[in-house]
Amino acid sequence: MLVAAIQVAEDGLAAGELPIGAVVVMGDDVVGRAFTQEKTQGRRLVHADLLAMTEADRALGWRRRPAPLTLAVNLEPCVMCLGAAMAMGVSQIYFGLESPGDGASAVAAERRPLSADLPEYAAPAITGGIRREEVREQFRRYCEGAADSGMRRWAATLA
Repeated sequence: MLVAAIQVAEDGLAAGELPIGAVVVMGDDVVGRAFTQEKTQGRRLVHADLLAMTEADRALGWRRRPAPLTLAVNLEPCVMCLGAAMAMGVSQIYFGLESPGDGASAVAAERRPLSADLPEYAAPAITGGIRREEVREQFRRYCEGAADSGMRRWAATLA
């Protein structure tokens, strides 16, 4: 599953974007996939995980799901994307590389429901560090080819 997210990140890198990719899986089916598109869309709220979950939400709607949702992303989700995963009902998140500046693993570690009326609205279980060095290498390659910018400098902290 994380291999698929890493491949989507490669697609983003080839498109000139930050190498961040995500897939949403239900059972054996990928129901959402995306890479970060900040350059392409000229917007900030276009994180890979958020876009992949939006695609999955469009595909699934409100119908009952026959299997839990899993999110795989090559970079640790931020707090915004963790909140979207909670709203989406994602039960498990797998990621490759930690993002110390904005990663949400510590928030999710509490795994408490926000309301007794919404027990499913709890933080998903998160497993990180999977294929960490492979993801770190994606960020190294991005930094080698990217012009100097705030995003490139941020990416360099991950490489």
